[in-house]
Amino acid sequence: MEIVTPHDPEARHVTVFYLVQHAEKKHEAGDPGLTELGRGQAARTGEWIKRADVRALVSSPLRRARETAQIIASRTGLPVEEDARLRERMNWDGSQRIEEFVADWAASVKDRDFVPASGDSSRGAAERMRACLADLAQEPGPLALVTHGGATVDLLRTLIGDQAVPSELMHQGVPACAITMLDDLSVVGIASVSHLE
Repeated sequence: MEIVTPHDPEARHVTVFYLVQHAEKKHEAGDPGLTELGRGQAARTGEWIKRADVRALVSSPLRRARETAQIIASRTGLPVEEDARLRERMNWDGSQRIEEFVADWAASVKDRDFVPASGDSSRGAAERMRACLADLAQEPGPLALVTHGGATVDLLRTLIGDQAVPSELMHQGVPACAITMLDDLSVVGIASVSHLE
């Protein structure tokens, strides 16, 4: 879905949010950083965010999101604020066998109220994301929020329902640096990667 920037969001007294999926991460347990490709994705995303005249940049505290946000900040000149409510639903820290983690993830996708061993339920993650957006809506926008695919999909499931969420996002995840646009809590664009082409 292509992102269309509103003509004058301030005139309607709404906050536009750009939910930015973190860039490609290293395949490691714990709190991995970005790959070289991921750093390039974040730089291109930063150029797009700069053209979108974003007024604030908020990030999940997880390293892959922070590094993405820092690269975006280097292009936009915006300081990076952190908000733990933007963190991922589950994060594999290596204390659980990867097969168990994957099974917990699948169970939490199937049953939105299932609470996995290492994280939040899908519904819980969506509610903390929505609470974060409600608080940030008091700020003049547009705002860029660097977050994670699972949490973004959880929010979309709550806002527009499972049938409206693209199935590839539900089962394969959100592409690196994809941008989902919200006009307040109305979904305008989902997981656009056109800025990376």
